[in-house]
Amino acid sequence: MIRAMQELRIQQHFIDSADLQYQVSDVLAKPLDAAVQALLASVTGGGKVLVAGLGASMALAQYLSSLLVGGFERERPGLAALTLGADAVWATAWPGEDALARQVQALGHAGDVLVLVSAHGEEVPLVLAVQAAHEREMTVLAITGGSGGELARLLRETDVHVCVPHERAARVREVQQLVLHCLCDGIDTQLLGEQEPM
Repeated sequence: MIRAMQELRIQQHFIDSADLQYQVSDVLAKPLDAAVQALLASVTGGGKVLVAGLGASMALAQYLSSLLVGGFERERPGLAALTLGADAVWATAWPGEDALARQVQALGHAGDVLVLVSAHGEEVPLVLAVQAAHEREMTVLAITGGSGGELARLLRETDVHVCVPHERAARVREVQQLVLHCLCDGIDTQLLGEQEPM
């Protein structure tokens, strides 16, 4: 009986995830296209992509950096991308909430893009990183959930917000991983041309 209930619960996770992905496909298509264009403009113009997230979102940030540098589904030259906060030396050197912002100040330049991944958009270090990016005349791409929180409120017209309108962090992150795949596929399609889906 307990085992049967557990199996139903597992099945419900798959159903809920698939339902959300289907529901948001229309909502996210336009901002995702804008995000692809912003990333392409940067990397083809000699800029770089700085990516950050906190907690579980850092894993998604690192994943995006690895796909940009190492490639997605097709062979192409690596694109300039770096995950902020990934090096333990940075974290111990700047233990405060401004650690990410200081990295943006040190590494970011006009023409670069700062990509922030967050389930809700309220983390103070990410908010400070947006402010630092704007000071450096960088474009910000915020990939959030819920309403986007404080990150959404800080974005300028030249920034891009890809927001998964859901409150449950697990569901948001599942869609965010698909968002990262869409970004990389969009970049590859623009750089290398169309390819039949695998």
